[in-house]
Amino acid sequence: MRIDLHSHSSVSDGSQPPADVVRRAHAAGVDVLALTDHDTVAGHAEAVRALPPGMTLIRGMELSCRLGGRSLHLLAYLFDPAEPELAAERRRIREDRARRARGMVERLERLGAPVTWEMVQRVTGDSVPGRPHIARAMVEAGVIAGMDEAFTREWIGAGGRAYVPRYALDAVMAVGLVREAGGVPVVAHPRASRRGYLFTDEEIARLAGAGLGGIEADHPDHTEADRAHLRGLAADLGLFTTGASDDHGEATGHRLGAETTSAEAYEALLAQATGAVPDIG
Repeated sequence: MRIDLHSHSSVSDGSQPPADVVRRAHAAGVDVLALTDHDTVAGHAEAVRALPPGMTLIRGMELSCRLGGRSLHLLAYLFDPAEPELAAERRRIREDRARRARGMVERLERLGAPVTWEMVQRVTGDSVPGRPHIARAMVEAGVIAGMDEAFTREWIGAGGRAYVPRYALDAVMAVGLVREAGGVPVVAHPRASRRGYLFTDEEIARLAGAGLGGIEADHPDHTEADRAHLRGLAADLGLFTTGASDDHGEATGHRLGAETTSAEAYEALLAQATGAVPDIG
C-alpha cells in the first residue's frame, strides 16, 4: 500500500479543492490519504464523496501549536470532530488567523506594498486565511517574484517587518486534547529547519510523555540524517514514524505520494484511534 498521511486542500492553504486532492492522490497511486488541513475539518465531507472504490481517507488536521516559544505543527488523526474542547480551540485558532491576516495586510500597506485585503480574500476564497494566501497575493501584486521571498524578515517571515504573531495552542495541551477526542497525535516535520521547525530530542520526549503517538520522519524537508535520527528517537520513545508528502498542490509541485508511511506504522495508528474510523471508497 502507498500511504500518504499529510496533505492540504484549498480549505486551508492548498491550491486544489478536497475532491481534486483525492483524485490526484488516486492518480499518483496513493491507496490511503490523510487530508490534514490547518485547524479545520471542513474539507472532509467533500473528500469522502470523491473517494474512488478501494481508496481510503483518513480524516485529520494539522493543528497550530507552540512549544518553547516557537511554532510547532501537530498532526491529529481520526479524532471526534464534535468533541467540544478541541472544537472550541479549532474555532479560536481560525478566528485569530483572520485577525492576524488582516493585521499583516495593514502592515504591508503601510510599507508601500500594493496588497489589499480584497486581493487576499480572492486568493483565500472560503478557506482559513494564512500567510501562504498573503504570499500569493504579494506575487500577484508584483511585490515579490516567488512565494518564498515573502517568508523572510523583509516581509512576513517570523519577526519580519509585516509579521503579526497569532494564537496557538500549547503543544503539550494539544496532545492531550487530541487524545481526549479519541485521536492520534503525531508531530509534523520536527526537523524542517529551513522552515523554522527544529525541535530537540528532549522537547519531543516531553510530547511523548503527554501522549504523542508518532513522529513524521520521512518528509520532503528532512535530510537523510534527520530521518535516521528521528527513527532512532521514535524507537527509544516507543513511538511509530510516518512519512508524508505535505502536499499543498501548486505551491509544492503536486507531490502527493512522494513520501509514504509503512503498513506497520499505519496499523499502529489505527490501533490507537477511538474517535473515528477510516472512510473507504
